[in-house]
Amino acid sequence: MNKRKLLLGRYDYAAYSAYAMYSVSSLVIPLMIVAIGKDLDFPIDGGGMSSGGVLHIIRSCAMLITLLLCGWISSFAGKRISLGVSIILIGGGIFCCSVAPAYWFLIPCLLIAGMGEGVSEGLLTPFVQDVHPEAPERYVNIAHSFWSVGIVIAVLAAGGLLTLGVNWRVVLGTAGAITMLSSLGFLWKENPEKPYPESSEKVDVKKICADSIAIFKDPCFWRCSLAMFFGAGAEFGLTFWAAAYIEINFKTGAWVAGLGTGMIALGMFIGRTLFGYFAKPSYLRWILLCSSLGTIPVSLALAYMHTGMLPQTQLFIQLFVLLFLAGIGIAPYWPTTQVYGVQRMPHLDSTLLYVYFSAMGIPGCGFFTWLMGFAGDRFGLRGAIAVVPCSLVIFVMVTVAECWICKNPHKNINKI
Repeated sequence: MNKRKLLLGRYDYAAYSAYAMYSVSSLVIPLMIVAIGKDLDFPIDGGGMSSGGVLHIIRSCAMLITLLLCGWISSFAGKRISLGVSIILIGGGIFCCSVAPAYWFLIPCLLIAGMGEGVSEGLLTPFVQDVHPEAPERYVNIAHSFWSVGIVIAVLAAGGLLTLGVNWRVVLGTAGAITMLSSLGFLWKENPEKPYPESSEKVDVKKICADSIAIFKDPCFWRCSLAMFFGAGAEFGLTFWAAAYIEINFKTGAWVAGLGTGMIALGMFIGRTLFGYFAKPSYLRWILLCSSLGTIPVSLALAYMHTGMLPQTQLFIQLFVLLFLAGIGIAPYWPTTQVYGVQRMPHLDSTLLYVYFSAMGIPGCGFFTWLMGFAGDRFGLRGAIAVVPCSLVIFVMVTVAECWICKNPHKNINKI
């Protein structure tokens, strides 16, 4: 069989749609945060950036709780059913946000969405890995690329409809409804000839505790977790605030601001697809190092761009090129760090490793989203963007320490 031939089936497409709609639901609020802030009395350009960041911290807390419980949830209902229900929760929470009468009402709605996102975050990657145990590094990266497809959908739909004068509540409600429909890929009756390879094992609490202790004792886990925290924070922080940064800093409408986020998404899609197609275990450390080193100057250039630098057309061309390059650079942080960590620790439970790595990445997303909002309220949106290269400097330091300095007695995947 051709090693490079991709074998895709129903559950690949279900995972792709889940990633895409999970992404839409995660990004549709950031894309419309300026409009939502004006309507619900926390204007982003009037000191409301911290309030916007708090929304994602609340969402992250719910995600973290259900993420840590998703092993028990999947043991009770199976990965397939658990993921189907989680997509319904995500879409339902976003739909409820569309009828929010005030800022406070967004909080319980995002808690509901966050509960679903935690299960999806914990189970989607091992779901794909169970379908393709022969080459997870390829299929996981490609599946993660559909997160970027969701960003493009959100950008084109949300930005375009807002520009045409459609109320943000209509856009948000539609996104929630379509997300709930995407759950059918998991919940629809199975073909008995091609069932999902569901594990028949039930949760053994003692085994999970023993496996968890073994994971927590391994220094490699903490180094990879630290990389996840800072890499995920840089990725999601930039994606969350890009539209608001463009709309306010460059005095544009929602459509142009959304296109900027779309350029990040396009770069992430191309980056993850290429990294997924060409990835080999021995290349993963180079992918992480080179992508982060390349993204630092790009994100610094973004932070220092302003309207007086160039004529408007040239300015936006340069801005979109930088955002596209940033998208390519941040593409591998989440999936490749996870796969690298799992392959560095083959003696440990891979599903638990994916869950715990995500459990470190999610707080990174929430913390850096808030930190960039905090910095934006005090130093402007340009100061907020400057948080990204700072986090990447630490990511580089951790990557170098883990991949080149620290020895792994279990399996050396770094030899090329």
